[in-house]
Amino acid sequence: MVTPAGPRERGSRLARDRSVHDRAVNRRKITGVGSTLRFIPALLSAACAGREVNTGVPSILDARGPAADSIAFLWWIMLGLGALVLAIVGGLLIYIAVARRRQPAEVDEALIDEDRGRRWLWLGGVILPAILLPIVFFFNLDSLAALSHAARAPEVIVEVEGQRWWWEVRYPDEQIVTANEIHIPVGQRVELRLTSRDVIHSFWVPQLQGKIDMVPGETTTLWLQADEAGEYRGICAEFCGAQHARMQFVVVASAPEDFALWVAGQQEPAPEPADEITRRGQQVFLGSACVYCHTIRGTNATGDVGPDLTHLASRRTLAAGTLPNTRGHLAGWIVDPQHIKPGNLMPPTSLPAEDLIPLLEYLDTLD
Repeated sequence: MVTPAGPRERGSRLARDRSVHDRAVNRRKITGVGSTLRFIPALLSAACAGREVNTGVPSILDARGPAADSIAFLWWIMLGLGALVLAIVGGLLIYIAVARRRQPAEVDEALIDEDRGRRWLWLGGVILPAILLPIVFFFNLDSLAALSHAARAPEVIVEVEGQRWWWEVRYPDEQIVTANEIHIPVGQRVELRLTSRDVIHSFWVPQLQGKIDMVPGETTTLWLQADEAGEYRGICAEFCGAQHARMQFVVVASAPEDFALWVAGQQEPAPEPADEITRRGQQVFLGSACVYCHTIRGTNATGDVGPDLTHLASRRTLAAGTLPNTRGHLAGWIVDPQHIKPGNLMPPTSLPAEDLIPLLEYLDTLD
């Protein structure tokens, strides 16, 4: 027979149970914190990996072409005039504060304040804007003239179409189709004809030109000229959906002779497989659903939904600047593009290793 516990024993048992419960809760908290801390290096690594491609922030003040020079000059003029106005207003405020403390007590402040109010209204509201606004207007007209399309006929014409979320790039005179890269010759004017397939995008290369909208069903024009060889990052400057921030491109400016070599290489069809593994990779590509979305010139792949892959291996990035164009990143992009860039129009492709490896070998020859 069990003897019922007394009040003191029940209280002691409740205290022990509460103590055990509190220790268990604390252990769970510590374990949870430890688990979170263990994830921090992985999170930091992922963050660094996400910035692997997008190193550096292009600035309108780091101008590398005549159009960007004009825009940067106008910015400095406006900054200088704004700083001048700020200095004048700040000086007047200090002057008023000091003068008010020094004025005699018997002076009628109402009359003085009314008189001063009229003077400051005329000075700050009429005279100062009448001087500064025409100056800004004059320099703005000068910038508009410098950005005019009529200044000189273009040496190269490039058609760019914004899509969800990448850029199709065409050279109509050279019969070239590529994606997410615009190659131009240094020192020559290039005319861009811009449009969109789906929603409004905005084309912007800060170091070379101002931004301009790309409207579905309409064609807008812009010109580029780079005075120095190099790579200039471009972005979509109009929110266009979930992956707007991962819709980037690069403008590659090279010497005219190097540009001519690039054109000649891009005009060639894809090379034929040279060994058994690349032949197997080509068969995997042509036997999959890839052919309905992508084109590889010289094969029966003629899809126009996704980028032209004829010279895929020559490009610097994948998925419009999202990933470096390496074999590992390409494998991840093929197998699960929605994990990397959710919402894009490329579906996952499930391939066994014996098919994926030859496919990667084949795609690596498309340079």
